[in-house]
Amino acid sequence: MSSSASGNITKWHSKDGQFHRQVSSFRDFVEAKPGARFPAEANRYHLYVSYACPWAHRTLIVRKLKGLESIIGVSVVHYLLGPNGWEFASPDDVPGATLDEVNGAKYIRELYFKANPDYSARFTVPVLWDKKQHTIVSNESSEIIRMLNTEFDEFVEPEYRGITFYPEELREKIDEINGWIYDTVNNGVYKAGFASAQDAYETNCRGVFASLDRIEGILAENEFLLGSRLTEADLRLFTTIVRFDPVYHGHFKCNIKQIGTGYPNILRWTREIYQLPGIKETVNMEHIKKHYYMSHTQINPLQIVPVSNGPDLDKPVAKPPSRPY
Repeated sequence: MSSSASGNITKWHSKDGQFHRQVSSFRDFVEAKPGARFPAEANRYHLYVSYACPWAHRTLIVRKLKGLESIIGVSVVHYLLGPNGWEFASPDDVPGATLDEVNGAKYIRELYFKANPDYSARFTVPVLWDKKQHTIVSNESSEIIRMLNTEFDEFVEPEYRGITFYPEELREKIDEINGWIYDTVNNGVYKAGFASAQDAYETNCRGVFASLDRIEGILAENEFLLGSRLTEADLRLFTTIVRFDPVYHGHFKCNIKQIGTGYPNILRWTREIYQLPGIKETVNMEHIKKHYYMSHTQINPLQIVPVSNGPDLDKPVAKPPSRPY
């Protein structure tokens, strides 16, 4: 999720009325091998995230499930995306937010300019920061979660070593399902919600629900997207689905159906992941709802935040939560 270096942060559509997501600018990789530009080390790297952002949420989940909380620190921005972009805030003022104890920045944009004084694109989260080289390693969530998945195993407790959400034997299938889910669901809700033309909105909205119908069919036969094993594909989708009813259904007008009433298998799957140890604490619904409804004033100018948090995700599932990975 981003803010812009130049101009109106609420204008993300193009002249054709379509929303086009920016390609991430920092694409280096932390590696657990000698001679790496960014070698894996404990307490060297720091995550900057927003609880509101589904892309940043992915990194928080993998950090939790891989036991990396004492290895990689985290700072959380204010839920409100203002004229200067993502801002840090005291938890006394904004519960859940933090100050930047690593760089002392007031805004995320300062980190981008510290890494590259000539930077001119959007200031997105998440950011993986190298405290030794004082620069951004990556701002691409899909690549950050793969670093967290494998490169820090040397430093985690034995119970977390070898856990992988991108197993070798499933990589081709994970990449394939990630592709269409990203385009039509993860990013599809944004393409519908930020569309500025009726045709663009309707095309993307219908695309969202065509894919949700497809996912519902998959989960009618499988516990998770690729069978009985929780993978990266599930985690990437989960952060969109958990926001769907409280935000995307109304705010982004993806309103053909709701997860809570129209997709029983997706709802079961969502609850099962939500109830895994540690996942619930990565979901901050106050930050999520206040961000979307108060930041996107081109959509919701009065900044009124709806009451509902969506379906009750604490309702027990038939299968007790364990460690399906």
